[in-house]
Amino acid sequence: MNGHTGRDPILTALLFNECINTGDLDGLCTLMTEDHVFIDTEHDEVSGSENLRDCWRRFFNDHPDYRNRFQLMRSTGSNVSAMGYSTCNEEELSGPALWSVVIVDDRVAEWRVWMDTPGNRKLLGMR
Repeated sequence: MNGHTGRDPILTALLFNECINTGDLDGLCTLMTEDHVFIDTEHDEVSGSENLRDCWRRFFNDHPDYRNRFQLMRSTGSNVSAMGYSTCNEEELSGPALWSVVIVDDRVAEWRVWMDTPGNRKLLGMR
């Protein structure tokens, strides 16, 4: 099994990101698996859809202007990689970034944000 049933994994990742960009908490949670994992650039993890609902709610309240912009996306089976940048009034949340996304049954099982470094680009297959 390749991890997704019908929808293009890139489309699922784009839908998830659109929910982030618009602060759509319900849409975001609908696209998460129950055991969803979020990993930030410091390798800190939060898991479970209910835990993530609370984290995203706080994040949207604290950073309503946060946006991700993807410039390049690739997929291999159910794994999606993206390269782009984030914008936010809070400087530490702005700038180049990479993302990796694991799709299972048309939902996001893992959303990971990476520092945009040559090593991470190579790891994620982004040139």
